[in-house]
Amino acid sequence: MESSEDSIKLYYNTERKKLQMPEYGRNVFKMVEQLKEIPDRAKRSEQARAVVKVMETLNPQAHTLDDFEHKLWDHLFMIAGYDLDIDAPFPKPLPEEREVPPQIIPLKKKPIRANHYGRNIESIIDLIASEQEGEVRRAMIRSLAIYMRQQYLIWNKDSVADETIFADIEKLSDGRIQVPDDLELTKLNMDSNFSRPGLNLNQNQNRNKKKGSRKGRK
Repeated sequence: MESSEDSIKLYYNTERKKLQMPEYGRNVFKMVEQLKEIPDRAKRSEQARAVVKVMETLNPQAHTLDDFEHKLWDHLFMIAGYDLDIDAPFPKPLPEEREVPPQIIPLKKKPIRANHYGRNIESIIDLIASEQEGEVRRAMIRSLAIYMRQQYLIWNKDSVADETIFADIEKLSDGRIQVPDDLELTKLNMDSNFSRPGLNLNQNQNRNKKKGSRKGRK
C-alpha cells in the first residue's frame, strides 16, 4: 500500500510553466487553462466572462486605468498565450503588440572633466555661458564659484585660492565665462565656513580668543 508521504508531490514554481501575467496568480492561470478545454464555444465565452470578473476582483487597481475593461480582456488573452477562441467584447490583441522592444534611453557617456565638482557643474556652466553680460550673470558666476569652492574643499584640502576656482570655471567653460577681475570669495567663505566638513573656522577663532583671555588673567 502506498503511504501518504509517497502520494504527496511538491511542486515548485521553478518547475511550473511561466506565468504571462503573474500579478493574477497561478489559480487564474489554471482557470484559463480549463477554459480552453470547454468544447462548446458559447459556454466557453460565458465562462470567460466569469474569469474576467475574477481578474477584476483580484486586480481592483485596474479601475484607475482608462478603458480598464478592455485591458482586462487583453490580459485574459495574454494569460492564455493568445490561444483562446471565444466571443469577446473587444478585438483579440496580437502578440507582437506586447513584444515591441522598449525605447532605448540615451545615456551620457561624455567623461566628467572634473570629478570633484560632479557632472551637473557642466550643465550649470552652460546655463551661465548663455546668460547675457550684466549683474545677473555676475551673481550667477559668484554663486557657482562659491559652490565649486565648497566641493573642492570637501574632496581636496583645507584651503584653496580664489584664483584656482576662477581658473577652473574658465577652463571648464572653454573660455566662454570670464570671471570679473574684482570678484572675491575669501571674505564670504570665511564668514560662511566653507571649509572641510566638521571644521568651523569661526569656532576655532573664538576658542583662541578665549584661551588668550584666560592666559591674561593668570
